[in-house]
Amino acid sequence: MAKQVRTGVDGGAQSPRRRWGKQQIVLLSLCALVVLAVVCGVLDYHSLLPKRSYTAVDFGVETLRSETDRNGNGVDDFTDILEGARKAVEENPVYDNSYAAGGYPEAGRGACTDVIWRALAHAGYDLKGMVDTDIALEPAAYPGAEDPNIDFRRVKNLEVFFSRHCAVLTLDPYQVADWQPGDIVTFSPSHIAIVSDKRNRDGVPYIIHQDGQPQKEEDALTHRTVTGHYRFIV
Repeated sequence: MAKQVRTGVDGGAQSPRRRWGKQQIVLLSLCALVVLAVVCGVLDYHSLLPKRSYTAVDFGVETLRSETDRNGNGVDDFTDILEGARKAVEENPVYDNSYAAGGYPEAGRGACTDVIWRALAHAGYDLKGMVDTDIALEPAAYPGAEDPNIDFRRVKNLEVFFSRHCAVLTLDPYQVADWQPGDIVTFSPSHIAIVSDKRNRDGVPYIIHQDGQPQKEEDALTHRTVTGHYRFIV
């Protein structure tokens, strides 16, 4: 008996239809889940997914207040530093670590270190002047110092300054009671941030920083190796 061949509209042979089997469906579903997991992971890393934040009260942690109010505005220094950091990033400044004549980059631009001096300026402190003075007094302590227009914008110099003049604290992000709003934290590779009053579900605080990322206040303290943790008590 002759074997029947299905023909197409033009009379040519028509290929048999391929049916999706269970294995193909399972494989396709797994691939879709992997892609979804990767996308969600990237979005979560950059703090672009909705996430509940907590405060120190949720973990029975007392929020410390500075005994100093440098600018005399009725707000303690630690709170002023925190508010200054938020103010420094509230309009999503453009990341720019280039050299600035006179030392200060223009408004709306800056790198991670620019969040720090702006936060301290909000509290009434001239970080550039303080760093320049300390370098002049102890130049050997600052092997990375080169130019007053950039020295206060380099993490390695700020680590030296804060180590010499501020309270030096734990490097362990999970010692949650030892992390307070307005603290300063440095990382490897070269990066610096201000500690937020927001916390994640484990009590680890958020940080306020500038690295060109979409969210400037985010759950990112554990994304890098912490190299320094300071409280501005001078």
